[in-house]
Amino acid sequence: MSDTPNARDALPGIDPARIPRHVAIIMDGNGRWAEQRGFPRAFGHRNGVRSVREVLAASAEIGVGVVTLYSFSSENWKRPSDEIEALMQLCVMYCEGEQAELAKENVRVRVIGRREGLPDDVLGALDRLQEATAGCTGTTLCLAINYGSRDELVDAARSLAESVRAGELEPGDIDAEAIGERLYTAGLPDPDLLIRTAGEMRLSNYLLWQISYAEIYVTELLWPEFGRAEYLDAIRAYASRDRRFGGVQQAASAPGEPE
Repeated sequence: MSDTPNARDALPGIDPARIPRHVAIIMDGNGRWAEQRGFPRAFGHRNGVRSVREVLAASAEIGVGVVTLYSFSSENWKRPSDEIEALMQLCVMYCEGEQAELAKENVRVRVIGRREGLPDDVLGALDRLQEATAGCTGTTLCLAINYGSRDELVDAARSLAESVRAGELEPGDIDAEAIGERLYTAGLPDPDLLIRTAGEMRLSNYLLWQISYAEIYVTELLWPEFGRAEYLDAIRAYASRDRRFGGVQQAASAPGEPE
């Protein structure tokens, strides 16, 4: 992740103001990539780690502040048990194997999703990774693990209800800001850009509240095929768009107001 060119070299002609602050990614196609090559699906997940490294390095290089990866959804528990076990093992291996490099590169790791149901070794590895990078001030890598947006909204609603019951909040004071403060992503800017690989045209219960005004970029490439060059292509596409947020034309990275 070191010794990379600066943002102007990576994206010549792109106004730095049009670089997204937060990129969310649905890393789809690992299993298909492996099956096309005659390997078990777990082989694709392991190879997808290279894409994570390249995207994260490029993000730090061009000034993307937050990258959120849909690492394991709450619906993924429906997959075959051997694939789930392989994904859990990969999570532990990633946390342990990448910890020193992430800390060295000043990447702060944050984990979102429900802890309930995750194996103890996975929880321990995630906690150690977050602790080891807690003081980092560069790009934030947000790992969505055992995450589902509907679960997140349910948890936010429960938190609001508890605050009302405790007399800390009046029902009439509940607004978008109050909900946002109780989401797993509280404190992070909403994603400006959502990338999905493998050509799937759906959101898959991912950051539904947060991506209300995000630009969407879909590529037919499977996740292990998606590297630095392809990521920069997505950033260029984003920078070329005019975001209106229900109103007047604005620069691609400008924060918007609801309609």
